[in-house]
Amino acid sequence: MKIAILGTRGIPNHYGGFEQFAEFFSVYLVDKGHEVYCYNSHNHKFQEKTFHGVNIIHQHDPEYKYGTFGQFIYDYNCIMDSRKRDFDIIIQLGYTSNSIWCFLLPKKPIIITNMDGLEWKRTKYSKPVQQFLKFAERLAAISSDYLVSDSIGIEKFLKEKYNKNSTYIAYGAYPFDSPNEEFLKEYNVEKENFNMIMARFEPENNLDMVLEGVAQSNDKTPILVIGKHETKYGEYLKNKFKSHDNIRFLGGIYNLEHLNNLRYFSKLYFHGHSVGGTNPSLLEAMASQALVIAHHNDFNKGILKENGIYFSNPPEVKNILESVKKIDNLQKVQNNYQAIIKDFNWEKINGQYLQLFEECYSRHKTRKQ
Repeated sequence: MKIAILGTRGIPNHYGGFEQFAEFFSVYLVDKGHEVYCYNSHNHKFQEKTFHGVNIIHQHDPEYKYGTFGQFIYDYNCIMDSRKRDFDIIIQLGYTSNSIWCFLLPKKPIIITNMDGLEWKRTKYSKPVQQFLKFAERLAAISSDYLVSDSIGIEKFLKEKYNKNSTYIAYGAYPFDSPNEEFLKEYNVEKENFNMIMARFEPENNLDMVLEGVAQSNDKTPILVIGKHETKYGEYLKNKFKSHDNIRFLGGIYNLEHLNNLRYFSKLYFHGHSVGGTNPSLLEAMASQALVIAHHNDFNKGILKENGIYFSNPPEVKNILESVKKIDNLQKVQNNYQAIIKDFNWEKINGQYLQLFEECYSRHKTRKQ
């Protein structure tokens, strides 16, 4: 099959979850003998024409100049280019800035869309933007040939809201079992003597809640705050907690080996995400054998079940910091690790996507442009 991946900044990953998936899945498809194309921003760090056999198509992306509006132009450029390529399948990762161009999508390819989380629930968006995102979600739901949901909650929502069936395929992670303490020196921390939280700097990821609990706590264990913080919200948090020496803002880290070791050797790993489907960083923390302290919500509980420790406010974070030890919760850590091996491993996830593609392609073989 000739397959295109749209909706990301590109590969290799220098941004987030969909980019990580695009990187792993595209290479997997190539290994299975398919012809794969991934769209990249023109200013992506990787400027080669191929990546491990995946064809890279760079398109102009003015997000650096216009902010969020630039994403719409980038997606428009990608979709217009796709009309010239004679693809069999186009998979769109997310819908926030591409679904308004759905009428421009080529007619021949099968359009499969991963519907991401409930984007309109994100508190960073104003009411008008939230209304637009509801509209964009509806466009994606009704214009795609097939939908993918990465959590049971999203699958249920799409059925109830749009009466549309979707294929539930979770996100994935690679089990990590080769720790190396040497990497800790680079971050000036010691084995199981630091905590961490990793997230985009957005209100619904509850960084403020976690760090407020850290500030209130008598436990002065260093906490590494990982994520791109050169944002308005990031500046707010850095200023608010600047007097707390144990709160260390490290910025974004995209080296998986470093991240896996940091998670593995952490004392407590905080996961504050409260909106969306199966969150990639949560699965990667489980795969890295971290003890996960998660915000109490249905999305997180659906993955961790009884193997997470949950918080809903700063005092609960404070109490966890002062009372919870990883050594006392190794069974939870091991249960989560086994869940990755059994249910959330990349080989299985990639295989489920490929199976969906093959089934869709088989049904649509006679489809004409």
